[in-house]
This record gives sequence, C-alpha cells and structure tokens, in this order.
Amino acid sequence: MTSPWYKSVSSVFGLRPRIKGLLFFILGFVALLTILSPLTSTSYEASSTGSTRVPNIYSNYRRIKEQAAVDYLDLRSLSLGTSLKEFLLCGKERESYVPCYNVTGNLLAGLQEGDELDRHCEFEREKERCVVRPPRDYKIPLRWPLGRDIIWSGNVKITKDQFLSSGTVTTRLMLLEENQITFHSEDGLIFDGVKDYARQIAEMIGLGSDTEFAQAGVRTVLDIGCGFGSFGAHLVSLKLMPICIAKYEATGSQVQLALERGLPAMIGNFFSKQLPYPSLSFDMVHCAQCGITWDIKADAMLLLEVDRVLKPGGYFVLTSPTNKAQGNLPDTKKTSISTRVNELSKKICWSLTAQQDESFLWQKTADSNCYSSRSQDSIPLCKDGDNVPYYHPLVPCISGTTSKRWIPIQNRSAVAGTTSAELEIHGKYLFHCVKPEEFSEDTQVWRSALKNYWSLLTPLIFSDHPKRPGDEDPLPPFNMIRNVMDMNARFGNLNSALLEQGKSAWVMNVVPVNARNTLPIILDRGFAGVLHDWCEPFPTYPRTYDMLHANELLTHLSSERCSLMDLFLEMDRILRPEGWVVISDKLGVIEMARAMATRVRWEARVIDLQDGSDQRLLVCQKPFLKK
Repeated sequence: MTSPWYKSVSSVFGLRPRIKGLLFFILGFVALLTILSPLTSTSYEASSTGSTRVPNIYSNYRRIKEQAAVDYLDLRSLSLGTSLKEFLLCGKERESYVPCYNVTGNLLAGLQEGDELDRHCEFEREKERCVVRPPRDYKIPLRWPLGRDIIWSGNVKITKDQFLSSGTVTTRLMLLEENQITFHSEDGLIFDGVKDYARQIAEMIGLGSDTEFAQAGVRTVLDIGCGFGSFGAHLVSLKLMPICIAKYEATGSQVQLALERGLPAMIGNFFSKQLPYPSLSFDMVHCAQCGITWDIKADAMLLLEVDRVLKPGGYFVLTSPTNKAQGNLPDTKKTSISTRVNELSKKICWSLTAQQDESFLWQKTADSNCYSSRSQDSIPLCKDGDNVPYYHPLVPCISGTTSKRWIPIQNRSAVAGTTSAELEIHGKYLFHCVKPEEFSEDTQVWRSALKNYWSLLTPLIFSDHPKRPGDEDPLPPFNMIRNVMDMNARFGNLNSALLEQGKSAWVMNVVPVNARNTLPIILDRGFAGVLHDWCEPFPTYPRTYDMLHANELLTHLSSERCSLMDLFLEMDRILRPEGWVVISDKLGVIEMARAMATRVRWEARVIDLQDGSDQRLLVCQKPFLKK
C-alpha cells in the first residue's frame, strides 16, 4: 500500500531523474535517522535490570499510523531501483535439516570417537538462504490433548521399515495406522505400563503413589533418551515438568516425535560437552535404556555431568538390564552397567537408595560436608567460576558444591525460586540484586500482557486474510498452540501467566548467553528452560513450535555479531505452518523486523500499544506453504 504522503512527494519530485534520486536519498537518510535514533540511547543492560515494558491495553486491530517508517521503506526501495524480495523455497533435502549436526562434515574436520555426533556449529558451512518447506504429506497437528496420543506420520521423519524393525517394546508403544501414529499411554516401556513404572519409582523413593512426587521435592525431570515420550507424557499428567534430551537422529528421532506430541524436548548429547544448563538444575535425572555407557569416559565424566545438573537430594534413576555387560573392561571382567555406576557413585557422595527389578535409584547427598569427608583418592571438587555452561567440554571434577543455590529439593518451598530469601540467593548468584518488587512488577505486567497477546492470535487482525470456508469469526487462538518458545524469557513470567490462566501450553524459556543469566530462577520455579546463543541455530528439528515470543530480543542482538536475517530464517525453520510470532520492541526495530518477516513470507501486522512509548508489537503468522 502506498500512502497519500508518498504520492504527494512523488508528484512534487518528478521533474528530473537525477534530482529525484538525490532527494530520495536525502529523504531516506533523514527517515532512517528518525527511526533508528531510539536505539542509540538504549542499552540492553539497562532494560534487563529495569521493569519490562510491555503493553497494558490494545484497543483494536488496526494498521500502524507511523507512516514515516513505511514511506522510508518505499522510498529506499524505489531510489535503489529494487524491492524486498522473498527468499526462495529450499529444496526437498532441507525439509528435515538441523544445522550444527553435520556428521559427515564433522568427520572431515577430524572429529572422531563419537565427538562427530555432537553439536559443532563452528564447522557449519554457510548455506543458501532459503525458506524450509514442510514435507508433502505434512498436516496441521491435532489439538491437545488428542495430539498427545495421535500424530500424523507425514509430520515426522520415520519410515514404516524403521517402525517395524524397532522391536517389541516400540511396537507395543506405537501403532502405525495409514497416515497416523497412535501412542498407547498405558502400554509398553519395560513393565506392565507407564503408570506402573512411575508408581514403582515412587515406591523406591518411599512414596505411596506417583501423585506424591511433588511432595518429595520432585518437580523437574531430565529424561535422557526419552524414547517416544510416554514416560514424559505421564509426568505431564502429574503436573511435573519433564525435559527430554536425546542425540541428533536423522530419522526416527525421539526429540522430533516428543515435540510433535506436544512434550518438552530438545537435542542434547551426553558425550563430550556440558549440557546448556547451570549446575543444580533438576530434581531427577532419568535414564531408561537410554543407550549411554556411563563409564566410557575416563574419570566418570558422564556421571559427573549428571551430578552437575542434579540438585542436592535429587535422584538418578537408571533402568537397564542387569545382565547386560558394558564398559571398557576386558570381556572376562565386564560388569553390568548398574554395578559400574554404583562403584562410581560412592566417589561422588551418592547412595544407592533402592532397587526393584531392572531399576536402580541413587540419591545425591543433601549435605555438602560429605565431600570433605571422602578419601583422598576421590574425585576432586571443581573451582566453580562464573562461566556460563554453554557446551563447554566435560570436566573431571564435582561442580556446584559451593553454590549459594545448594538447597536440598526436600527443603524448597511450593513456589520455589520466588520467595524473598530465594530471590536474594539468586541475586548473589547473578551478581545483580533481584528485588522482590522488581519480580512482582514483572509478574503483573505479563499477566496483563498475555490476555492481550491471546486476543491477537487470530487471522482477523490481518484485514486481507481470507476466512476458511464455513468459518464464523474464529475465536483466538485460531489454531492449536501447545509448544511455546520465549526467546528472551527473563524470569519466566510469561510461562507463569500461561499456567495461571489455564492455557494448555508449555514454554521453552530461553535465556540468551550474553544476557543476565536468570535461567536458575526459571528452573527453580519448575519451568523448562535452556541457555542459547541466538547467533547460532537452536537444537531442534524443523516445525516444532506453535508460537515464538521475543521481548526486546532484537534490540539486544543488534549489538551482537548475529545476522538478524539469519535469525528470522531460523525462527521460520522451527515454527510450524500457521504458527505465530509475537515480537515486542522499539519502533525502528519493529519496522526492520516487519521487512524481514515479509521476506520469509509471514503475514505481519504492527500494533500500536497506545501507552505513549515508542514500543510496538509485531504479530506474525507463518503461512502453510503447500506443494
């Protein structure tokens, strides 16, 4: 659309091409200064420590009135004789593309002995910029909770041959019917059923039922090699927060299947690098035939990584056939993996609490004095520094023993991470004071903001968006929203607001590595979260999130080495067709973001917050590009 103001300018400056071009250049330069001037006076550190600025009221769905920014884009394109072109669509080979996991490239780079299977963005070759298309048979997922138990087989990369060759456990777990995969929540997983298995773990802890996990301090579970998510789905039904991690798999991916079911998951490999979580992050770590040989590394470093992310008093559950010989010892001396883990556990202050059938339960000490009473040949303690654990090499020492966050899970409050005393602890850990009033204000802001966001998630905000046949003013959200990513989560209060308002969604709370590290607060609240560098691709498969939210992330990244265009292509890669993007930022940044959204073929609308600030909201919807 061309504004009247632009038409009048065109009529006045239509005399001589050379003069017209010069005037276009001058007008474009002035407009650019006007748009970008707010960015020069704002630093991310200031915004991250102050209160979050988000809208209180959205009065209606209307086009943005600041036509100067729109006219600038038109003038710039016309003066250069070019237009903002849409990116081409990628070929079929990129349909399931996951950057940073190029095994062939890693081998060529000299990586070996399993390290080639890990995440290596440094060897990623620059590829042609293009928009990833969905597979030919892709369909919009079913609404939760039906989508938890039934998914479209065309949405995941798994062949019928792979399914049939996956063994009796998987066959009992899944049923392949024409174009659907049905998961039987009560079947499979080693024992009589998932409920029986969870009840067994509860009994090993000393509980009467799996409904009492929270009473024992267990709220967050790191599920290593989660299969196809049946154990995680059951934990979700108990209102716990499981996070599935599994290695990258080109086909038949556990992570892809779990996310397609609406369960929290991400690619993560237990081999050579630390996971992107701080020390003392999870109440339980679970491994049921997860395929990891725990003593394959010297100095028990894989088990030390479990210990690093496990909270004091937390539990490690290992379910593995007791007669399966594993390890680095000669064949004549091989022992079961559980026996070997038990030998190593004594060196890191773990105790074998219980054993039933093929399941073993160890508990990490709740007393940090245990480490000083060990023998001299025990594994040493780490000199914990301030480094953010973002894919650092594994370390042969015990982490977290001197942390201010050393609080046994049994002693945590029902609203862990948010009491005044705990906020004070987090403030010391972050080297910034986290005041209760700051946290409370941020909570109230996001409670209000979420109501407004939710009302915008309908195609009706796009005036030229056609309704589907037979639709009558659809209520928001127009399609299923289950998997949500908050790309700059701060304290996780968007997640909190979703829970309070009863939305059937979970949130992957992402804390940028160069922002203030608030991830410990998020994890201590019982939410899913991870550290991530947005200059790199996110460790997930294409089309795995229904909604992406970014509050002031683009302003933060403007000072980084990142390419914002690459960021938008990455957002498009991980967003499902008909998924939503909500970006809150300053006017100049929002207008640049709208131009980028156009290039990745999103429908976009800028919303004026009408609060007297230069903050704007960009609401986008990704189209379903059918072949």
